[in-house]
Amino acid sequence: MTASRASARSPMGVDTCKFASLALKGLNRDGSFSGYASVFGEVDLGKDRVEPGAFRKSLGERGASGVRMLFQHDPSEPIGAWKTIREDHRGLYVEGQLADGVARAREVHQLLKNAALDGLSIGFRTVRAKTDATSGVRRILEADLWEISVVTFPMLPSARVQNVKNARWFRDRETELVRHIRRAARQLMTETFKQG
Repeated sequence: MTASRASARSPMGVDTCKFASLALKGLNRDGSFSGYASVFGEVDLGKDRVEPGAFRKSLGERGASGVRMLFQHDPSEPIGAWKTIREDHRGLYVEGQLADGVARAREVHQLLKNAALDGLSIGFRTVRAKTDATSGVRRILEADLWEISVVTFPMLPSARVQNVKNARWFRDRETELVRHIRRAARQLMTETFKQG
């Protein structure tokens, strides 16, 4: 389910969810990191745009401790815990800690340090949304946030690790190729379903 919409019932009892990208800001030696799970007003590859305040109610009810940190949106792969999740003027800010005693978390930490993994993604159930008839962009007005994952391919192409121990990373050709393949596949699916 990485970086895509999922319609099937999730193991957490959520009927529908959306995976959006998260920009990882930095990674510390102890496995702690921070970044933005969502940037308000930015349209992702699924033509969704999260509006300010969308997560306010969910965070008030659940808090950071009620949101799971997973690997590739797999509920059987928890890899750490979120310490801080809050909305600010830019978007949904998060701080998390990878669990040192978990083998997968240690692997993820190393992959993030080597820039072999550089995406993060949030899973949530849409509570309220409005779709623009002209552009087709869906504005997410309220969402129930239930997990944030470390993923290989996030929904937003710009959501990448910005630095790890002061080293700056960039998108390589392979990442760009995958991005173009995914865009072409989505376009083909859209055209196919319109005809049927």
